[in-house]
Amino acid sequence: MFQAISNILAIADLRRRLLFTIMALAIYRIGFHIFLPGVRLEVLADVKANAEQNSDGLLNFIAMTSMLTGGQLSQAAVFSLGIMPYISASIIFSLMTKVFPKLEELQKEGEAGRKVINRWTRYSTVLLCLVQSLLVVQWVASPDSGSNGQAISDSGFAIGLLQVMVLTAGTLFLMWLGEKITENGIGNGISLMIMAGIVSSFPASILSFGAQWGQLEPEARPFFVLKLLSLVTFFLAVVAAVVFITKGQRRIPIQNARTVRGAGGQRHYMPIRVNSAGVLPIIFAQSLLMIPGMLLNIMGATTLGQLLAFGSFWYLTLYVLMILFFTYFWTSLYYNPVEISNNMKEHGSFVPGIRPGHRTAEYLQQVFSRITLAGAVFLAVIALIPMLVTSELGVNSFAAQMLGGTGILIVVGVALDLVDKIEAQLLARQYEGFVAPRRKRSGVGMRDH
Repeated sequence: MFQAISNILAIADLRRRLLFTIMALAIYRIGFHIFLPGVRLEVLADVKANAEQNSDGLLNFIAMTSMLTGGQLSQAAVFSLGIMPYISASIIFSLMTKVFPKLEELQKEGEAGRKVINRWTRYSTVLLCLVQSLLVVQWVASPDSGSNGQAISDSGFAIGLLQVMVLTAGTLFLMWLGEKITENGIGNGISLMIMAGIVSSFPASILSFGAQWGQLEPEARPFFVLKLLSLVTFFLAVVAAVVFITKGQRRIPIQNARTVRGAGGQRHYMPIRVNSAGVLPIIFAQSLLMIPGMLLNIMGATTLGQLLAFGSFWYLTLYVLMILFFTYFWTSLYYNPVEISNNMKEHGSFVPGIRPGHRTAEYLQQVFSRITLAGAVFLAVIALIPMLVTSELGVNSFAAQMLGGTGILIVVGVALDLVDKIEAQLLARQYEGFVAPRRKRSGVGMRDH
């Protein structure tokens, strides 16, 4: 590993890209310390405390989702929204290109078509920014947002409009900054900013345990140490499981009919990731489950609202079922067994032992279904971990989410992708990477892809 770091610093282009990435992420973090105009800093702590205690509220969900997408709502800063609006718009258009044939044709036109879709995505981002920033401003300006009064000194229309425009401009700047990191830095800029936003919340989550230690009686501290050790062990186990599932894949052997007829035919592989849907099913499920409970509370149906309250039996049941559904739905959009089978048949490729055409499509569908089920169950378990940690160990819900749930899933995935990209850069320049080089296997014509 130390040799790999030395190799990175020895390559001028890689060193320049690394420095650019670090500087861009530093700018990204500085923006969270530039507060909105008219904000009373002494009230922000009360606003954050109220948001953490209100686990059923709409704005608590917005705060959590914003934090998981590179923002920190409770700071009322220029970059508080993060890049959540851009991610939401990108997801919407990704789904629409698979549902609407005209958009799919536009995407297949090449660079020109993708530019049109990207332009529409940016327009949608601006619209979402305006809506979400308006919610943020209304929440912070609410008289009940903090125990010391309003967090905004002037709740007039002019200052509110200025704050909405500042929040919108902050997200658009982050969108531009992420593209520049992708072009001139290392890794995907948007993903790196999301990871930086999540990692920045780790110290506060860890310090919260120190605050609990100071409030404990001496006889209760041994039990607290035991709970803390259990949490650390659990956290390490979750990280190991996330790495295993994220890197895990099923490789389907593929052979070409032309090479089989000759000597030394080559066998390739079609890799299928266990968790190809990523964290999106969890975000979709959280979004949809928030709406019924909110509407029932508005209509005064408190009994039904309690049935769908956060952490209730019906909430958890629907949560798991929706994660399973969205995992299958998202995977089906990007893995079409019939289309893959037809493409293989056109190029003279086949799965050994499986007849090309309809039989291959059935086989691929069976493999996709089994792999997707494993990934869906894994996502459901990851999504339930924060609730389990909160109820059983008495950990703050925000800390539990960051130390053992969706946040870890995102951080580990982005970190592994970054390591893979650096590894590819080093190997392309004949340098040793992070992973020790594999020995070539003996045999004729065997190659992994």
